[in-house]
Order: sequence, then structure tokens, then C-alpha cells
Amino acid sequence: MAFDQSTRRSADSFRLGRGEKLSAIERIIVLVILTITVATDLIGFFTTPGVNPVALLVSVACTAAFALYLWNPLIATCALGVVFATSFLVGTESQVLTAAAVAGGLVMRLGWTSLILSYTGAFLIAAAVVANGDADTDVNVGLFLIFATVAGAVGFALRLAFARGSRLERELEERAEQERQAVLAERRWIAGELHDSIAHHLTVVALHVQMLEDPETSNDSQEAIRVAARKAMTDLRFVIELADDGPQSSSVQTGDLAAAIDEAQGEFESAGHSVAREGDPRDERIPRAVEIVLARIVRESATNILKYAGPGEVQIDLAVDDEVAHLTLRSPLPTTPRRELSSSRTGLGRMAERVMGASGEFSAGEVDGFWVVSARLPVV
Repeated sequence: MAFDQSTRRSADSFRLGRGEKLSAIERIIVLVILTITVATDLIGFFTTPGVNPVALLVSVACTAAFALYLWNPLIATCALGVVFATSFLVGTESQVLTAAAVAGGLVMRLGWTSLILSYTGAFLIAAAVVANGDADTDVNVGLFLIFATVAGAVGFALRLAFARGSRLERELEERAEQERQAVLAERRWIAGELHDSIAHHLTVVALHVQMLEDPETSNDSQEAIRVAARKAMTDLRFVIELADDGPQSSSVQTGDLAAAIDEAQGEFESAGHSVAREGDPRDERIPRAVEIVLARIVRESATNILKYAGPGEVQIDLAVDDEVAHLTLRSPLPTTPRRELSSSRTGLGRMAERVMGASGEFSAGEVDGFWVVSARLPVV
């Protein structure tokens, strides 16, 4: 298996993918060179007597084949081969071969493995044909090979440079996207923390503000508002410290299940509900991570109960064994709409996300005239 993977990596490093298209600057440079070449051929045709028009046509065709590299390297290479074959009719094969040597740079810049290898083989064959085609004329094949080697090296260097630039651009884009996602995740986290903590205390404040007009509960409501406001400020400072990466206050117990149940019981009783509790929230079998999730569920459920529950008893049951911690909160359904309190409708979703994120089971709904929230989390 290791040998196969090594062989595959070697093959992948040898194969060249399709090269990127020429940049705008490269296109301009190529077009300028081709324009100058065509203009030189035309000027030479009109100023030099005895120039063969067919030779001029072959030269222009060779230049046009170069231009095709701006769009399709394969078609351009085939066209250059046709021009080279035609050049033997007018005796300009050496000039066309020189152009083909220069074109090797474009093939190396734009081509893929099979095209590059095919072009190299065809160029060597063409050079051999030119060298042996006319015994009366000395042809320096080494010069053609030097031109082709230099042009190919330049093309390959440009290919590597532009590939590296493209890779860096992609990396920068990916890094920018990762940073954007990190910012969004941090914003969602802050929103979730505000929803889970401060929104609860504001619900308590809104509830008891409506009860201030009742002389019998006015004093208790004022005390409940004062306590809720103080806790909201404490939680707000805690969220700010976390968001600012600063030192966290050790006095803020965001995951204390026992404290969360005691706090919820006091709030229920202040709102006129009786409370029945079962289970020990300080059971040592409950892991810290599970305790944090259950404490958040108690707090969010308390917010919903204070908003919507009808008169009657609220039950908080916690059953723990060696495998599962099962928390159940049961509250009476409202008989009539009692309060007009806003709802973001995100509480149940966040509770479900927390429980399922800890490999647990979550449910919430109406059961026999009660609203029942149930969370089962593994403790092993």
C-alpha cells in the first residue's frame, strides 16, 4: 500500500495539468510581437525585390499559428505543424523551425503533459529532417535546440510563477472566508449567550413589572426585579469578558446545575407557582459537561415557564444512573393568554442543539395538559 501511494504521488507530480491561460500582460506582449513580425514581413515584401509571395504567405501563416496559442494550444500546435510541412515547398523550413523553437515556450507555458511530450518529439524529428534535408546547406541543429531549450525554460518558469500566484490568491481567499466564518461563529455565540442568560433575567423583570400593581406582591416583585437586574448585569459582564478574551470572573457559575434549579424554583415561587423537586443535582456521577448543558436547559425552560405556564405546580425531576442523566420539567399549560411577552422562538432549538451536540435525546411538547421538556444525556 505504501509503495502504491508513493508511486501515485510520483505519477501525479510528473503529470502536468492544463496550464492557465495567458495573463492580460502576456497576451499584449505576444500580440505586439506578432504585429511587429507581420509588419516586418509586409515591409520586406514591398521593399525587397524578388521576394516569393508564397514564402510571404507561409511566414504570415506561421505568425497566425502563433496567435492561435492565445486561445487553444492544441489547435495552434497542429496549425504550426501544417505550416512547417508547407514550408518545404518554398524552402523556408529553417525559419519556420526557428519559430517552432520559440513556440516551445508557449507550449510549456500553456500545455499539458501529453502535448508537451508530443511537441518535444515532433520538434526533434523536424530538426533532424531539416538537418538532413539539404546537403548543400549547413544547418546548426544545436542552435535550434538551444532556442527551444531557452524558450521552454522561460515558459516553464512563467508557468510556475503564475501557478504559485494563483495558489496564493486561493489561499488568501480561503483564509478570508475562514476569518469571515469565525466572525460569524463568534457573533452567533455571543447572541446565544445573551439569549440563554440575559433574556431569562429580562423575562423575570417583565413578569414582575406586571405584578407591581398588586399590593400583595408588590414588595416581592420589587425584590425579584432587583435580583434579576443584578444577575443580568453579572451575566452581561461575563459574556463581555469571554468575547474580549479577557480574564473570566470565577464567581460566575454558568454551569452549576444545583444553583440553576434553586434559582428557577425561587423564580417560580415568586410568580405564584408551587414547585415539586426530585433528584440530586449534586450527584457526582454527572460530568461537568453534562451539568453545563442541563443547567442551560433549566434556565431556558424557566424562561418559557415564566412566560407561558398556567397556574399550578411546576415539577423538576432529575434521575441519574450509571449511564444516563434524565432531566424533566413539567409545567401546566395556560388556560388563557395571561401575559403579552415577546418570544424569539429560538429557545427550544438551542436546547435541542445543546443536547444533541452532547449525544443526548431531547423532546418538548404537550403531554396530558402539561408542557413537558425532557433531556437525556449520557454520563459515561
